[in-house]
Amino acid sequence: MIILNGGSSAGKSGIVRCLQALLPEPWLAFGCDSFVDAVPAKLRAADGGITFAADGTVSVGAEFRALEAAWTEGIAAMARAGARVIVDDVFLGGAASQQRWRKALGGLDVLWVGVRCESAVAAGREVARGDRVRGLAASQAEVVHEGVVYDVEVDTTHTESLVCAEAVAARLG
Repeated sequence: MIILNGGSSAGKSGIVRCLQALLPEPWLAFGCDSFVDAVPAKLRAADGGITFAADGTVSVGAEFRALEAAWTEGIAAMARAGARVIVDDVFLGGAASQQRWRKALGGLDVLWVGVRCESAVAAGREVARGDRVRGLAASQAEVVHEGVVYDVEVDTTHTESLVCAEAVAARLG
């Protein structure tokens, strides 16, 4: 397994696509964005679900956490069944988020990848994308990395996704 963690608009999805093209074996890709999109709409604006404030702050409740735990266990089950899996995630809780993954992935080989990007650059990408609440990139740029331990880190501020993916692939051996 490969788990990429970084703030919104840091460039994780581009790195994932490049990894899938570079790596000789097939790798499945799963991202927190597709998970959030799969959550029922009624949980995207509820206290127990996930909410996105106008300033970019994200809050998650108990119902969202329960679904997230099931999703995480499902990803782990695919890896245990022999699938090669890349996950694109945003560790809103920093080290606590990584710990939830570590618990679910116990016994599996995991390459932990930190994807960094300067806040101003990520914020510019956020505006260009047009599909994000403004402020997500700035509010997440550093907090998602707090206390997280990585095997490799890349910075997309001035480095293309392909170059970052090559650095990650090199760590797989």
